[in-house]
Amino acid sequence: MSLATVFSRAQNGLQAPQVRVEVHVAGGLPAFTIVGLAETAVRESRDRVRAAIQNAGLEFPQRRITVNLAPADLPKEGGRFDLAVAIGILSATAQVPAQKTADVEFYGELSLGGELRRVPDLFPALLQSRRGGRRLVVPRGNSAEAALVPRIRVEVAEHLLDVCRSLCGGDPLEPPLRCTDTEPGVEADLADIAGQVQARRALEIAAAGGHNLMFVGLPGTGKSMLATRLPGLLPRLGEAEALEVAAIAALTRPGFDPRRWRARPFRSPHHTASTAALIGGGAAPRPGEVSLAHRGVLFLDEMPEFGRAALEALREPLETGQVCLARAAHRAEYPAQCQLVAAMNPCPCGYLGDPAGRCHCSLEQVRRYRGRISGPLLDRIDLQVEMVPVSAEELLSHRSCGESSGAVRQRVVRARRRQLERCTRLNARLDAAQTGLFCEPGTAGRRLLTQALDRFGLSARAAHRVLRVARTIADLAGSRDCGRADIAEALALRALELKRPAC
Repeated sequence: MSLATVFSRAQNGLQAPQVRVEVHVAGGLPAFTIVGLAETAVRESRDRVRAAIQNAGLEFPQRRITVNLAPADLPKEGGRFDLAVAIGILSATAQVPAQKTADVEFYGELSLGGELRRVPDLFPALLQSRRGGRRLVVPRGNSAEAALVPRIRVEVAEHLLDVCRSLCGGDPLEPPLRCTDTEPGVEADLADIAGQVQARRALEIAAAGGHNLMFVGLPGTGKSMLATRLPGLLPRLGEAEALEVAAIAALTRPGFDPRRWRARPFRSPHHTASTAALIGGGAAPRPGEVSLAHRGVLFLDEMPEFGRAALEALREPLETGQVCLARAAHRAEYPAQCQLVAAMNPCPCGYLGDPAGRCHCSLEQVRRYRGRISGPLLDRIDLQVEMVPVSAEELLSHRSCGESSGAVRQRVVRARRRQLERCTRLNARLDAAQTGLFCEPGTAGRRLLTQALDRFGLSARAAHRVLRVARTIADLAGSRDCGRADIAEALALRALELKRPAC
């Protein structure tokens, strides 16, 4: 009778709790049992492990084998435990020394021939293993993502025999090749946008303060083009932020792409996306588009065409920067600190305000169309810009006068640095107390804001957001205080709410 214990990790949202793979080999009729709340793919590892050990030329014990994946109440899924189970069996039968596995965590799905296959969803385990201080053995297919995580000891292997030789004192396994840390190139440049001075200004303010933004305008005025330029105005991700973004992306298919390291996410779901697709969901909750856009941009083109339930579900994540998904057997929390950029037409046909007079929508049709975006959701969009058609002169001469993304990004970086030095967070993330402390306007600005609140009936949330936008405008200008001009510009950038049709 023999007992061995090796270590691995499960996956539960962004958490990767440690799993003890306990293997007991005893006398009796040959049997192979896996216990510990293992789902189908984990139970099927019995056949993969048996075939992999035999085809590798090692001895598979013809005895009673019991594998316990502890803790017993933690769900386990996928093929990530194959290598740990195989090493546990070989350790229990003294084919590899047990003392060599005490400080190692094993990950990898086994083929029938013993080759190690890539494990999805591994990034959370890589991040949390840093706290345990153990060495990791992963498939070579995971080497690119393993190389991105600092301060961990990782070794890569291609075959079960490679791992066994290393544990038995043979050739050591190789570390993953470290990727060169290069800044992602900006493909879409702001200089490509013709005219639209106010929209370009709003895009710069949104980038500087982390504000949500909506473009309203006729088809073809450049709403989508402007939205795709926003990631190019944002500073590159720091190491901790990049690891967080990569861990979320690793939980989806096709997983995290190492070539996107430190690149800001840009998610643009189709308007037929469901509530679960936007927010996240499933029996074992997975992140939705709002979490996949964490630290980046969530672009909703044709926003009124999205389902009402899906749009309303965005209200809480936009306010708190977090999504909590609760199911009967699972609960997962995902960060969702993204910038929402929305685009919509001014009316159902899209041509309200067109100089050619192509719109024939009634006031009631326009009211119903804009009413698809509720007041509470509109409250959470700081900047609402009405775009006008571009003149022929602007279209032909814009390249000689439009600023590039690089030039605007320099101002954005300076403004963000001022905000972080002042209160360690961007203006869009200030709470009510911090807004009153850092965004207090002068006498003239306070008077103007009071008049706007009385005239347009803005909510308290909208008033706070006007103050935060004004603080961002002042930061871009390098001003210490918010002046009347800053308040006036912030109010002018809430066009849709101020002109909302009466019910």
